[in-house]
Amino acid sequence: MRKIQNILFLALVGFLLSSCVTARKVNYMQEPDRYIPSYADTLSFEDYVLRIGDRLYVYVYSTDENVQKMYNAGGANSAQMRQQMGNGALGGSYDLYTYLIDEEGNIDFPTIGKIYVQGMTTRDMKHKLEEELGTLLKEIPGYSTISVEVNIVNRSFSIIGAQSGRYMINKEKMTIFEALALAGDLGEFNSRKEIKLVREKNGVTTIKTFDARSKDLVNSEYYYIEPNDIIYIRQIPGYSFGINHVTTAIGVTAATISFGVFIYSIVQTGINHVNKYYGKQSSSSTEGGAQ
Repeated sequence: MRKIQNILFLALVGFLLSSCVTARKVNYMQEPDRYIPSYADTLSFEDYVLRIGDRLYVYVYSTDENVQKMYNAGGANSAQMRQQMGNGALGGSYDLYTYLIDEEGNIDFPTIGKIYVQGMTTRDMKHKLEEELGTLLKEIPGYSTISVEVNIVNRSFSIIGAQSGRYMINKEKMTIFEALALAGDLGEFNSRKEIKLVREKNGVTTIKTFDARSKDLVNSEYYYIEPNDIIYIRQIPGYSFGINHVTTAIGVTAATISFGVFIYSIVQTGINHVNKYYGKQSSSSTEGGAQ
């Protein structure tokens, strides 16, 4: 019986230790080794290419107030408008201040009409609009050089599996770590080992898998996210509950052992009573037969 108790105790301790959430499982920027992969230096960032369905905020700068009023809805300056769009102050009024790229890849810009912008970067579109407006407005007396600012609005990425939700991209370049921080990090029981990134580009959907714990991630193709990316994070297998501190493990072990001893004593007492009862019955039968 003592041997069985020791085996059960060791099994319990092993189970509890395997449930511990160690720093190795949750820390970022760790050195690659046999468990944490090393990534090749493939870091690259490509300017976002405009797609059908994107919404664009365009602000036209000019020393001519009439020109500014003609092209800039709302009368606010560019910084104010971008701030209101970023914090959701415009609600569902995006269409009043932005240009939607339609199914044919065009936007409908005042006084110019349809302009094909699909496949351009915002920099390309800026130069095209400045050229178009310059040609259109050069006959105006006192005309000065036009400058155009183009921003993509309502850019977002999504996370599923942990801290699920849709989050706004509020800067030109957003890294995977900034994206996870924006979502409130991953928590203790979500896997950093096999994060999946679903990305659509040029009509092709790809799924990339990487380990967010690796220090080499900052030099890899996985470092930057793009608008409409989907990040899938799964729970660590078997971690419906976990222990994140040694003292907690000791406490749980002691409590479990105490409970086990308590149950064992009750069962053993019952067995003793049963054995005693049947022992008496057997003794009485023997005595009766002898008489």
